[in-house]
Amino acid sequence: MNPYEINNMIIDDGFDGEESVTADFTHNNKEYSVTFKKADLEIINSWVFEDGTSIPANLSDNIIESLKEDVKKRI
Repeated sequence: MNPYEINNMIIDDGFDGEESVTADFTHNNKEYSVTFKKADLEIINSWVFEDGTSIPANLSDNIIESLKEDVKKRI
């Protein structure tokens, strides 16, 4: 069982001239958004939404790796 739930996933063919994948998910009752390069799933950015604003997210390596595996399966 994953420690998070993916709520939405967007594949963007034109982000900065490179394809990207953004996964929006819930973890520990907080909303997160992580954008990866589609080619190699390198993280472009990650955000957590708190108090009506977004701040850079600090996610564990385990969650990032698990999220990458889920994104690979869904692409």
